[in-house]
Amino acid sequence: MDQDLQHPVVGCAGDLRSSLKSVVSVEPVFMSVADKRAALVELAAARSQLDGLLARVLAASDDLGAVEGSRDATAWLARETRVTRRESRRDLALGRALEAHPEVGRQLADGTLRSEQARAIVDAVDALPSRVDDAVRAEAESRLLAYAREHDAKGLRQIGKRILDVVAPEVGESAEADALEAEERRAEESVSFSMSDDGEGRCHGRFTVPSHVGAILRRILLALANPARHTEADLRDEAGVWKPSRRRMGEAFVEYVERYPTDASPQTAGVNATVVVTMTLEQLLGEHAAVLLDDGSRMSAAQARRLSCEAGIIPVVLGGDGQLLDLGRSRRLFSKAQRIALGLRDGGCTTRGCETTAAGCQAHHDDPWSNGGATDLVNGRLLCPRHHRLAHDPRYAKTIHADNQVTFVMRT
Repeated sequence: MDQDLQHPVVGCAGDLRSSLKSVVSVEPVFMSVADKRAALVELAAARSQLDGLLARVLAASDDLGAVEGSRDATAWLARETRVTRRESRRDLALGRALEAHPEVGRQLADGTLRSEQARAIVDAVDALPSRVDDAVRAEAESRLLAYAREHDAKGLRQIGKRILDVVAPEVGESAEADALEAEERRAEESVSFSMSDDGEGRCHGRFTVPSHVGAILRRILLALANPARHTEADLRDEAGVWKPSRRRMGEAFVEYVERYPTDASPQTAGVNATVVVTMTLEQLLGEHAAVLLDDGSRMSAAQARRLSCEAGIIPVVLGGDGQLLDLGRSRRLFSKAQRIALGLRDGGCTTRGCETTAAGCQAHHDDPWSNGGATDLVNGRLLCPRHHRLAHDPRYAKTIHADNQVTFVMRT
């Protein structure tokens, strides 16, 4: 293209790239402290100006999107420049917002604002209730621009949530209450938790919870990760290097889960949420052995011994007599230990063809306790709630088969 016919924006972009290339070989380490101060401030301002210009051009490029067969230019820009579509869409949103907020655009263009500050301001003003008139909106934007001289984007977002308290106190309180209720409702509706085991001894997960729950969890983990609770050796990794906060917080989370009081955990089918590990006496005493957990996974005997002392893991030593499992007539309800043993023996509902797991079952007396039946393992079995009801329904006959499975048939 002829230099005289080149658009000023294209020429500016070319000049910027040429100027940047001219300092590629300059080593910043040799700059004086004063020069570094000046350079960092000027570069931050220049980056803001460039962000603003790119957003403005992108917002004016719907015709480019039409040529490319899309509704806007973000897909084309992402493909050509290898930025993510999310990033290019954020730039487009900023460019379109600046069209409705020219003063924010002007201050971004002259380097006074940072791009994230600009986003925080336009988001706060656009989030004001529809009943707020234009004069109040203009005053809110003006105040936020003034606050931007002292606050970063994070601070502006917090101020923006309560800007009506400054510019229109008469509507600010009710507007904040409405906004908080909507925010809390969205948070409750988006709650999620997922986790998966990678088969290599590690479990990975993601969660989304309301902010106050996250704050509680963070406060607990920070307390557990507090260096004052640990020796210097605990704060260093295997190579003797100080552990980063990310790892210390991860270790705090592990400690929180392992040491959570099992008697405070919720119960499922009469048993607190615990993990049961089965081992022989030889495995319990041996140095090198693997043991079986009730979910089918395995761990080392050494790990099981440690966790059984302080965590929500119950060891069942085959052949040992650490727990009394046969209580005879001393009580009507099956004990926690008996309930665990039934789960290990039966695996789930003992009705033939039923696939309900042990966690979803109830303990049942084959010979009813009211008729003198003992509360022991020989007289007990696991049944899901539906089949447990059938076991007590006189219209059905129960048959116990040689494999300890049962069937129910309606009496004729």
